[in-house]
Amino acid sequence: MKSSMAAFWAMAFTLALTSFMVVEVHAGKAQRLSGVRDSSVERNFDQPLGKGHRVTEVYELPDGRGFVADLEVIEQTELYGADITDLRMTVRVEGQFRVHVQISDKNKARWEVPISLVPRNEPLTRKSNRLSLPQEPLIQLTYTTNPFGFAVTRIANNEVLFNSTPSVTTSLEGVESPSFNSMVFKDQYLEISTHIPSYATLFGLGESTRPDGLPLVKGKTYSLWATDIGAMNANVDLYGAYPYYIDVRAEGLTHGVLLLNSNGMDIHYGGDYLTYRVIGGTFDFYFLAGPTPLDVMDQYTELVGRPAPMPYWSFGFHQCRWGYKNVDELKYVVESYKKAKIPLDTIWNDIDYMQNYLDFTTDAVNYPEDQLKSFVEELHANGQHYVLILDPGISMAYKNYSTLERGLAADIFLKDDQNENYLAQVWPGPVYFPDFLDPKGKAWWANEVSVFHQKVPFDGLWIDMNEVSNFCSGIQCKFNGVVYPNLNECYLECKESSTQWDNPPYKIETAYKNLGDKTVAMGVKHFDGTLEYNAHNLFGLSESVATNDALKATRKKRPFILARSTFVGSGSQTAHWTGDNAATFKDLQYSIASILNSGMVGLPMVGADICGFADDSNEELCNRWMQLGAFYPFSRNHNTFGATPQEPYVWEQVAASSRKALGMRYRLLPYFYSLMFEAHNKGAPIARPLFFAFPEDAQTLKVSDQFLLGSGVMVTPVVLPKVTTVNGYFPKGTWYNLFDVASKVESEGKYVELAAPLDSINVHLHEGTILPMQESALTSAEVMKTPFTLMVAFPASKSLGYATGKLFLDNGDDIEMVIRKGRSTFVRFFAQQSEQRGVLASKVVSGDYATQEDLVVQTVVILGANNAPSSLTINGVPVSSPISSSFDAAIPSVTISGLSLSVGSEFELHWTTQAHSTI
Repeated sequence: MKSSMAAFWAMAFTLALTSFMVVEVHAGKAQRLSGVRDSSVERNFDQPLGKGHRVTEVYELPDGRGFVADLEVIEQTELYGADITDLRMTVRVEGQFRVHVQISDKNKARWEVPISLVPRNEPLTRKSNRLSLPQEPLIQLTYTTNPFGFAVTRIANNEVLFNSTPSVTTSLEGVESPSFNSMVFKDQYLEISTHIPSYATLFGLGESTRPDGLPLVKGKTYSLWATDIGAMNANVDLYGAYPYYIDVRAEGLTHGVLLLNSNGMDIHYGGDYLTYRVIGGTFDFYFLAGPTPLDVMDQYTELVGRPAPMPYWSFGFHQCRWGYKNVDELKYVVESYKKAKIPLDTIWNDIDYMQNYLDFTTDAVNYPEDQLKSFVEELHANGQHYVLILDPGISMAYKNYSTLERGLAADIFLKDDQNENYLAQVWPGPVYFPDFLDPKGKAWWANEVSVFHQKVPFDGLWIDMNEVSNFCSGIQCKFNGVVYPNLNECYLECKESSTQWDNPPYKIETAYKNLGDKTVAMGVKHFDGTLEYNAHNLFGLSESVATNDALKATRKKRPFILARSTFVGSGSQTAHWTGDNAATFKDLQYSIASILNSGMVGLPMVGADICGFADDSNEELCNRWMQLGAFYPFSRNHNTFGATPQEPYVWEQVAASSRKALGMRYRLLPYFYSLMFEAHNKGAPIARPLFFAFPEDAQTLKVSDQFLLGSGVMVTPVVLPKVTTVNGYFPKGTWYNLFDVASKVESEGKYVELAAPLDSINVHLHEGTILPMQESALTSAEVMKTPFTLMVAFPASKSLGYATGKLFLDNGDDIEMVIRKGRSTFVRFFAQQSEQRGVLASKVVSGDYATQEDLVVQTVVILGANNAPSSLTINGVPVSSPISSSFDAAIPSVTISGLSLSVGSEFELHWTTQAHSTI
């Protein structure tokens, strides 16, 4: 064995010379699923599949930052196919916080996720904010030689984070058995496991609707396969695939584990172990050290791509419906919002606007091009926006369809086993699917977007059905020439595809019986020979990349894209919604965990269809859902064809609740937008689980019906019918109700029953936060011009306090969201108070933009103020009229009004008070 490891590697890797060493571990649109899915497998998983592998040789990498090890299988087995005899493992420490481990065939290249889709960015050099090891790695890898296994350990406390080496347990009868199987590596079946300690809480591994809430559930299998099935179906694979989890341990220490593999897989959480069963590709693991949840998100999005910045207007409210029959109805909806004084930024079109449901066309009767263009221009004049849908299927059944003709000329469609364009069926009838992995396909798509934008000046694109969805199953489909648009039952004649790709030796537990059901057959090929079997989970991401590039080239502004099917790294291209839910309180409740899970995989701009997509909503449900949805990062009301209208102005109670909840959302737009800037730079979710801000409070790990916006605002919605109270968990500190700051909660970490009248949702501001707010309006464009209020939250029952906040401003439409002279402004706010004095100060980076726009702080509200100010100074100068202050002893709070502090200039506001008295 070759080994000349340097001192660094002597510390980082332990080589076992014995035959075995145990590493100790510390203790379709609105489609419902009918029938029972086939989850049978051919194997008893308690029985070992071979004896694993042994290490034969080890080589140090030239840069000294890792090593290569050759492995050979110990015993051949035939279940799920023959073992790949010779493997190669490459281990590299990538910066302080990341260890990369890849295991693949030594002699033959295997499918890997293309770098063009998921970049694997090199880490920046930076310091941990919790552990004082500024440059040395925080995690290390050890391994065993015979049988092979490896473990990743946190150096600071020697805690094992991942350990694939089976330990031996002894039954009462004295029989020894491994805790799980050694690694298996075959062409179409890969298996590896890790120990999980009892005190760990795991999150991630999506996408699915989860009635059990946020934490992964012991005993469950999570299947990852992009599937067009309604999100109202719980515990089945949905539209996205995220082979990534976050593991929170004692004291909140957190790490992340990414298996960068796009093949279908089952991941079984056995309680004290986690097992991956993957049907192709490689083991391509990235271990992220954390040690806080926000650190993990920073490290994860640095690797796979930072979340794309979203336009400012996209944080306003959106209205959509499948069934708006013509332009006049769109106008009616917009006018009805205005008449009801409910904010509205964007109106959407589902497939109704198309001619025969053909992409890049408009219906000549109901949506004539000139009328639609004129309507969109009217929206723009009013500071509003327009988004329309595109599906990937391109109809091949109509003559003189220029989009198809250009696609055929460029030869950009997926190919079947006869090298013919693969024929499928969706809303327009028989279609071909573009190959977005093909550079020619991306160029063709960009041209179609550009040509259509000249006809209809849309502001964003909604890309749906991109799992990819197919109303048929099979291959070599035949079309009889009769088109039935909008028929979602297959009327093509298709040959069953029964290759090893459609029917692999191991069947993952998908929602449908076979991998190719209701999607592209697995033997279909992309331009370079890549099988759909390998690339299926990437279709949505590849379309998002192509659409993002197309919008940048066409509009020269920041793109807005909403995609249904997503993968690791999709957040760098697109926003996301949770798919086709239903109009029930259960769907309302489940949406919270779905949104939080999306945020934790790098998709911070996420929402659910407010009031429910499928079936008829009702006044009470829509009332509560509008209150909750007003605080989703992406906020859109949307429902299905034929269902009862559910625009919030339909019911007066819902309209009143919407004015109140959306009024607060619009006041919070600068906060939402600043959180987008944080997400774009650090990967931090906009909507976050409570444990992200309070990781050391173990109770927060169980909370699935509340969420944080950033770290300072907590939303506690009503998720049940016929109730006017809600029980919410409040981590330690003072929490001020933003709708009524006199109503506050002081907590050491407890559940509190809150009043929740029909017109109200509970939204609380945590101590230590400086919250920038503006005035409410009916569009975000109007909000941008209004003065700021700074809400400074100190503890209510302590004389000493400290608070911080951030504010990012730009025009909301520049392609890049960066701090740039004259184009943007970034401000940090700091506040501190003692018993008799206090200060609020700003630190400005690139203030010219805010100054040019004449943006000012008009009001400061100090929550938890010790007493009424006896003096006020700004930058050392005593204040005078029109500046005034008032003190409310009941809160207690001080409101300073009449200010005109330029957001673009640094300031210090000082106050002194009379001695605080207690009664």
